[in-house]
Amino acid sequence: MKKIIAAAVSAVISLSSVASSMPLIKETSMKVSAEEGSKYNYGEALQKSMFFYQVQQAGELPDWNEVSWRADSVENDVVPGGWFDAGDHLKFSLTNAYSATILAWGLIQYKDAVKNAGLYDSYLRNLQWGLDFVAGCDLGDKVIGTIGDDAFDHVWWGSAEVYMRKYVLKGGTDPRPYDEITCTTTVAEMASAMAAGYIVFKDENPELAESYLNHAKSLFELADKTRSNDDQGVQQKYYNTKQSGTVADYIDELFYAANWMYMATGEQKYLDLCESDYIPYFPKENQSTERKYTWGLCWDDTSQAAALLYAMNTGKDEWKQHVKHHLEYWTTGYGGKQVQYTPDGLAWLFNWGSLRHATTTAFMAMIASDTIFADDAAFVDKYNTWAKSQMDYAFGDNDLGLSYVLGMGEKNPVNVHHRTSSGIYDDHWNELGSDTPSDKWETEYAHVLYGALEGGPNQDGTFTDTNSSYQNTEVAIDYNAGFTAALCAMIDDYGGTPLEDFPPVETPTRPEFLIKASINQASNSFTEIKAYAMNHSAWPARVIEDLSYNYYFDISELVDAGYSIDDVKVQKGTDQHSGDEGVATVSDPIHYEGNIYYVKITFGDGRVVMPTGQSEHRSELQFRIGIADTIQNVWDPSNDYSFKDLVQGGEDAMIETPYMTMYDGDKLIWGTEPNGKTPDDVSKLKGDINLDSEFNIADVVLLNRYLIKDTIKIDKQGVINADMNEDDKLNIFDAVIMRRTLAK
Repeated sequence: MKKIIAAAVSAVISLSSVASSMPLIKETSMKVSAEEGSKYNYGEALQKSMFFYQVQQAGELPDWNEVSWRADSVENDVVPGGWFDAGDHLKFSLTNAYSATILAWGLIQYKDAVKNAGLYDSYLRNLQWGLDFVAGCDLGDKVIGTIGDDAFDHVWWGSAEVYMRKYVLKGGTDPRPYDEITCTTTVAEMASAMAAGYIVFKDENPELAESYLNHAKSLFELADKTRSNDDQGVQQKYYNTKQSGTVADYIDELFYAANWMYMATGEQKYLDLCESDYIPYFPKENQSTERKYTWGLCWDDTSQAAALLYAMNTGKDEWKQHVKHHLEYWTTGYGGKQVQYTPDGLAWLFNWGSLRHATTTAFMAMIASDTIFADDAAFVDKYNTWAKSQMDYAFGDNDLGLSYVLGMGEKNPVNVHHRTSSGIYDDHWNELGSDTPSDKWETEYAHVLYGALEGGPNQDGTFTDTNSSYQNTEVAIDYNAGFTAALCAMIDDYGGTPLEDFPPVETPTRPEFLIKASINQASNSFTEIKAYAMNHSAWPARVIEDLSYNYYFDISELVDAGYSIDDVKVQKGTDQHSGDEGVATVSDPIHYEGNIYYVKITFGDGRVVMPTGQSEHRSELQFRIGIADTIQNVWDPSNDYSFKDLVQGGEDAMIETPYMTMYDGDKLIWGTEPNGKTPDDVSKLKGDINLDSEFNIADVVLLNRYLIKDTIKIDKQGVINADMNEDDKLNIFDAVIMRRTLAK
């Protein structure tokens, strides 16, 4: 639901406990601060991972989304909401389902630890966001597979908020295209997510949980009946689940889903189905009769997770031994096989998301230690120690000293392959992260992508820190899933405390709207200006529908010579967007004060000046202000306010000028008016807490954080603006009034 109409009390009332039916749940400790000897704050890491999932939210953002530089996007998708997959803007039901299942598993297993760390409510909200999308993709006899146009998505680089603006401009449709598929792997993953969601929410929200369970049953039935990955749709290009064309492609997901169904329902038939239909086809090691114990848990191979769940559900020793073989393979080796290692200690499976695999396997090792091997002290010590080493590698325990968890540690990679967090406005990303600032391209990232786990190092321990090295610098919801679940186990063992002042409200590091100009031509009867109106917004990226700017000029010399403003004519010249809806109009002179007048250039549609590409982030216009040629030696632009500092020439002559002012409606957003007014003048707008001269959801979020934690700093004028009922105090009633005011 739209965040501005959500009840304000949801921000301050804690959610009740969630009971789980998972067998062999470990009795968790009550630690909430880091133990001595643990140099990393795993509570902070979990808090920031929740932030990453909020960055990935598509559609109308909920009121609890705390990312100050995100706003609504792709609102008209056939299934709203969900998580963008990675650094792009496609949505896959497969990876949403996989990620939601793993996140749910971490919460089911280590619920008490998450609650004790104060992150339970946040975790539940973020999990439900993903689960609700998965539920929405269930069509009964088919499922929604992919939402988005991959041909466009992977050639355009920009922010989610203006994605549809560019897509439609390039001939795309709104809503975006989607496909319907029956791929067993995808459908079974969705069934697992729904069953895990039921376990999490059955006591918390019985009605929601029952809905999840109904979806789980329907989806499992469809997956089991179909038993084919032939029908994948667009996802096959990116998440190909059909490798061999045999039962091995999907049997692991059916085995996995059946175990989740058993845990959700307690019905023996699901375990019986494992014995009769799935286990006989469990993959084997090459040229061996032994069940496959190599590789690792990921979106396309859930066999080892299924084996662990089956061992937990049945207690069968043969499956406990299988899990041990898998974990031995990842550590000291088993059967002559061992995963590769980097020279500095990372268990390295392959080049795509090396840290994703290591941290997900760390989660598996910690669950196994806390459940089926809880009585084996040597095993528990070995695999918990190994799991911690892999997690700590991600936080900086490596030869490069890099924390691959963004926004944590002293040194992060410079580059991250993620469009929205880059804040790029001109669709040019190749120079991002460059050491050398450019006058032509943006080189600095606009935002910190807190909590995102980057792909990780190469096998030799090196790291290719460029955007084009997707294997190293990409981030994804499935990368963070196992990492996040592992953090639940880490805070159970080592504690961890979320930061009280997180997340920060980002402020722009560059002008979001600005004017560049030069003298195009000049004579003793006219001045012709070339101007660029520019939209470089990213906090969040947005389009101003009522965009305009002013050019100020002084007619004192005309008045002294006996002339008036009636003798001044304005003429429009070259307009970059003359063939578009947003064609600019140039007004007749408008009086400002004294002998100062201005012309206002207004865009019919703000879409012609939007942060979506090289041809849209600025709009060029030439206009002329002058008098009749018959009037000689009177026109003198040297006293014109907006003429100040302008020079004549080509592209190199274009300079930023604060003397031409820009407006969002009546609100000044760039420059300084002749009377000295600037956008930085302290706002006294009711509701404007962050003093950005706007009253919007960011102010509501700031007030809620202030009310909850009482550690957020609000300026004196911000406090005055926030006191909606003017009773000289800030409380929940002000928050309610703010929401109602925004909702009109």
